[in-house]
Amino acid sequence: MAGKDEKPETGAGAQAADKPGRGRGGRAKARTEAKTAAPAGDSVPAASDKPAAAPAAKSAAPRGRAAKPVSPAAEPAKGSAAAAAPAKPARAKAAAKSAPRNAVARGRAAGRSDTRTGTHRKPSAKAPAKTAEPASLSAVDEALRPLGATGPAAPGQGGPAKAPAAAGATAPEKPTMPGRDAPAAPALGNQATAFAEAAFGADSRLPEQLALNIERIESLTQRLISALAQRRAHSPGVEMPGPDLFATATSAWLKLLAEQPERVIGQQVSYWGETLRHFAEAQAAFARGTLTPPPAEGPRDRRFSNPLWEAHPFFNFIKRQYHINAQALEEAAGALDLPEMTDRRRIEWFTRQMIDMMAPTNFLATNPDALEKALATEGESLVRGLENLVRDVEQNSGELIVSLADHDAFRVGENIGTSEGSVVARTRLYELIQYKPSTGQVHEIPLVIFPPWINKFYILDLKPQNSLIKWIVDQGYTLFVVAWKNPDPSYGETGMDDYVHAYLEVMDRILDLTDQKKLNVIGYCIAGTTLALTLSLLKQRGDDRVNSATFFTTLTDFEDQGEFTAYLQEDFVSGIEEEAARTGVLSAQLMTRTFSFLRANDLVWGPAIRSYMLGETPPAFDLLFWNGDGTNLPGRMAVEYLRGLCQQNRFVREGFELMGQRLHVSDVTVPLCAIACETDHIAPWRDSWRGVAQMGSADKTFILSESGHIAGIVNPPSKKKYGHYTSDAGFDRGEQHWLDQAQRHEGSWWGRWGEWLARHSGSLVEARESGEGFGPAPGVYVHERA
Repeated sequence: MAGKDEKPETGAGAQAADKPGRGRGGRAKARTEAKTAAPAGDSVPAASDKPAAAPAAKSAAPRGRAAKPVSPAAEPAKGSAAAAAPAKPARAKAAAKSAPRNAVARGRAAGRSDTRTGTHRKPSAKAPAKTAEPASLSAVDEALRPLGATGPAAPGQGGPAKAPAAAGATAPEKPTMPGRDAPAAPALGNQATAFAEAAFGADSRLPEQLALNIERIESLTQRLISALAQRRAHSPGVEMPGPDLFATATSAWLKLLAEQPERVIGQQVSYWGETLRHFAEAQAAFARGTLTPPPAEGPRDRRFSNPLWEAHPFFNFIKRQYHINAQALEEAAGALDLPEMTDRRRIEWFTRQMIDMMAPTNFLATNPDALEKALATEGESLVRGLENLVRDVEQNSGELIVSLADHDAFRVGENIGTSEGSVVARTRLYELIQYKPSTGQVHEIPLVIFPPWINKFYILDLKPQNSLIKWIVDQGYTLFVVAWKNPDPSYGETGMDDYVHAYLEVMDRILDLTDQKKLNVIGYCIAGTTLALTLSLLKQRGDDRVNSATFFTTLTDFEDQGEFTAYLQEDFVSGIEEEAARTGVLSAQLMTRTFSFLRANDLVWGPAIRSYMLGETPPAFDLLFWNGDGTNLPGRMAVEYLRGLCQQNRFVREGFELMGQRLHVSDVTVPLCAIACETDHIAPWRDSWRGVAQMGSADKTFILSESGHIAGIVNPPSKKKYGHYTSDAGFDRGEQHWLDQAQRHEGSWWGRWGEWLARHSGSLVEARESGEGFGPAPGVYVHERA
């Protein structure tokens, strides 16, 4: 800026410094200012005097050295009226000798100091330029100003240095140039100013919206750094695979290289050949000026739906090269000689994670959707995206977990989870809710739902039109639902036995409240696994209080760990054990991250692109809102479940020891109905089917719903969206035979299951009211955030 790097330039010295080859805008501006700098009455040296003054000017002001301004009248006033005031007579001579450099001189100094752009020519004297007409130069200056070539002219900076004036002379008032008195741009912060000057030159100004966005980015970046600093360190075992997996993969590759070097070399040659061929084709297309995208191979990838991925040469090149890279990685992983199938599945899974992570859509510079929106909004979309990122990190205590739904769109008990009922019991571990009947008569035998405590129960009561809870009540049942406590570190020693004890306690309370001897039970996901343990315990105790059992997406046989193979090995489980011992819980954030990466493109990268790159507000989607409302798991319970059931599969092998008994899946002998979901990646239907097949019940029904772990269960009849399968093939010849003999039925499975349940629910009696209890549904525990 002026006042910091000035040096005196007078007479011919100023002209000699103006080298040929500089910008046209600078020369035009210099000519304009030379014309207007000396109004009538000023004393101007003749042209013949200028060459003699040049040596003195050079010796007084060495090149590249800035001189400090002497006179306030010579310093730019930046819009202040003081710049036009007469200089003090005592300092007029000094002011004339050290006039500030104009914008053109500063531009030349910047060019000389930058070795990348300097011409390194030898300085030569320049002949005096002819003075152009003021009107034409003003027009050129105004034409260049919108392009950022010139900045706003400050008072006192408009012309070149004047010749020395007589002592006591006053500085004349500068004439006003047309278009020079425009309002000043909004004040920019340091970051915006630096960006503007780097992009457009000194004293340039940005569009107002872009300038404001840059300032907001600076503030948000500071918030992001503070939020990330709040992240607590985790055990290394829950952050990455253990060293054994890396050693296994390295050993397998070295073995392949030693035994089949031609195979390894062939893979490399094939990859590089394909890459070079792709590059050559792209170069040829560029030279022709035409691009013919190759035919799409494989299923359509939603990530590349923007037409620019096909029509634009750059994006098309990036996309095709990404597919070439992905194929090379998959082939390299698949070629490894790994005797253990577990190691192979883990390496292939982590390879797939790397491929998904490195997709060009995940980076701003190679995402046409994000770039188009950033340009259209002058950067506003990127600022909103950064705001979304900061919000997510702050809400998760430094952990980066992408919000899948708008957290402000729903309130449990207000617009979701609104079925009427009362909390009839509350303990340290659970609340028991009895729902208000909607029919005059109800089935005699009451029904209780044990939902999973990994998430919250209102997944079964999102809205009236898709609420399974409301639908069951409308069918004429006395319904109870357990709302589990969201544990904090004080629950670190709560184990599987405490949950089984809670099941028995809930059953006792319901039988007392309804004055019945039997009840029907439902278990969902992990709560279904625990229900099977409880039924085995009741069998061994000779307790027949349970009349029938229903299992939603329940696993009891963990022989095939499916997509959880990557997580259920010793390195990860040991990391969880260390984490639980240190913090008392398995945190909701860690579990959310684990489950999300099972469907990374749908639950991690896709939402991150929409939220952080496109700046979109997460959708107001009730199911995704529930998905983000996770809970912690007690530390001891998590380790017992992972080691005894998931890793060692004791429930179907030697038996799972609990509460003094060795429990086995074959002890589940009550009439049962199991519902599994066709595309469930958490509890695969084939694994669920195998567990049911090993149960000892003589009355077993299996229903296979279309869709996944949640949508397959929350599938109301009114939508008629997903169908379901039933089969009379039995459980003796395997799950594939069962499926081959199955019949598909249109619509939801709710009605078919309701008919089965009605046969096990007794006659109709007068409806039972719940009373006030401990307060209205959905209770208190459901509002506790992890």
